[in-house]
Amino acid sequence: MIKVLAIDHVVLRTENLESMLHFYRDILDCPVERELPDLGLVQLRAGTGLIDLVPVDSELGRAGGGPPRSDGPNMDHVCLCISKVEESALSQFLADRGIEQSEFAERYGAQGHGRSVYIKDPEGNVVELKFEIEDSIN
Repeated sequence: MIKVLAIDHVVLRTENLESMLHFYRDILDCPVERELPDLGLVQLRAGTGLIDLVPVDSELGRAGGGPPRSDGPNMDHVCLCISKVEESALSQFLADRGIEQSEFAERYGAQGHGRSVYIKDPEGNVVELKFEIEDSIN
């Protein structure tokens, strides 16, 4: 249902690696590309970019300070460019998996204006799913 097309990378610090892997790998279909367990890093392929998951108790995670908190998220949001699908089908796909979502709206991004929806991952990070713009300047 969801095909992520583009992002460079984003690093997310996590207290629950398994729930984050389930969300990004199994629901958003971002496969694990590389793991560096000695450092505490799992890299998932998201189209042309990467999502790095770093457990807070790992070497890399400890370098970032304390764990993410609800009153001080570790990231505002990450925007994933996805292949265009029917809004209603995507909305139903997310709802069937218990994922709350915002209303679809026209928003500006790297490819210009396009339709997108906001969701949250298991630790409250905001993920914007923005439809690919076929006539983009890229």
